[in-house]
Amino acid sequence: MTANVEATAEKIVKEIPIDEIMEALINEYRRRLIRYNMTDEFMRKKYGMTFDKFESSNVVKERKFSWDVESDAMEWEHALEGVRYVEHTKYIHTALSKYQEGQTEYGFNFRK
Repeated sequence: MTANVEATAEKIVKEIPIDEIMEALINEYRRRLIRYNMTDEFMRKKYGMTFDKFESSNVVKERKFSWDVESDAMEWEHALEGVRYVEHTKYIHTALSKYQEGQTEYGFNFRK
C-alpha cells in the first residue's frame, strides 16, 4: 500500500464510523452477489442450460465464435467466479465474524 493510499484510508477511518464502513462493505458484497446471481439466471434462461453444460457442449464453437456468444461466455464465467469468491472467501467470513464480535485481528473493540 502506498503512503498516499494509507493516509487516505486513515483519514476515512477517522472521519467515518467503523460500523458505517463495515455496513458499506457488507452491502457492496451483497450487491455483487445479487448481480452475479442475476447474470447466471439470465444466461441459464437465454441458453437453456447451465454454464457447465454450455462449456461442455462447446456452444461458442457451435455458434461460430460470434462476438455475442463469446462475450456472454466471458460474462457468465466472470459471474460464477464472482459468486464463488464472495461466498467462499475465508477472509470475508473471518472479517464479518470479527466485526459482529466487535473486534479486529488486533483485538481492538470498535464498539467501546
